[in-house]
Amino acid sequence: METVDVTREHPARKVAEITLGFWLAKVVATTLGEVAGDAIAQTLNLGYVAGLAITLALLAAFLVAQVRADRYHPFLFWATIVGTTTAGTEIADLSTHTLNLGYNATSAILFGGMLLTLGIWYLRRGTCDVSAVVDRESELFFWGAVLFSNSLGTAFGDGLVYVFGLTYTTGSLVCMAVIGVVLLLHYVARVNAAFIFWAAFVFTRPFGADFGNLLTKEAVKGGFGLNTFATALVCVLLLTGVVVFFERRQHLVNGRSRTAA
Repeated sequence: METVDVTREHPARKVAEITLGFWLAKVVATTLGEVAGDAIAQTLNLGYVAGLAITLALLAAFLVAQVRADRYHPFLFWATIVGTTTAGTEIADLSTHTLNLGYNATSAILFGGMLLTLGIWYLRRGTCDVSAVVDRESELFFWGAVLFSNSLGTAFGDGLVYVFGLTYTTGSLVCMAVIGVVLLLHYVARVNAAFIFWAAFVFTRPFGADFGNLLTKEAVKGGFGLNTFATALVCVLLLTGVVVFFERRQHLVNGRSRTAA
């Protein structure tokens, strides 16, 4: 199946444009999801089972609204992304701690789920490129892959710290290095764009998650010990600012382009 080239003006466009603003918002959203997930399960002491139930309910509400929308709505899209990162935190933590599967097994299961989702998506639609997310079936596959990738990123990021003994800072630096290699492959080796996107999407998750842990975990665990709810609020404000800034910036660029034409 031919890939659809989706632009900002495409009437069926449902996914944010993949720009610098997208990746900055993604990192903030992953940090927010990690902090919010820990706030529900740990700070409120509700546990991972109750935390997962709450976050999945919120994610379901956002996802229904997102899928039913007729076009891309920035705040709805990013609220759904945050929903996947928060639920992903609870999925990974419940699997590693409550079910005692450990970080390696959890990462392997989630990685398999993500590959299966992308594989079925490719077989059904002929592509798993986000530029082709202009119909409901592709969008459902997209959000399934997003949820698996954000859950995987949490388990992988925690594994870097608790299995390999890295600090939250060095864990984030490792993820940054991997993202750098992925981008280098894109520009030097011309690797498939869909592979580049999903690889970067996965590794921005542990980068943001480890940064969130660095901010909120107690000093004995290598963190700064900041309040989870206050940190989550700052992340909400920062994410809102990033989305508003880049949406307005792109609107101005598109306006100039139409005027010039």
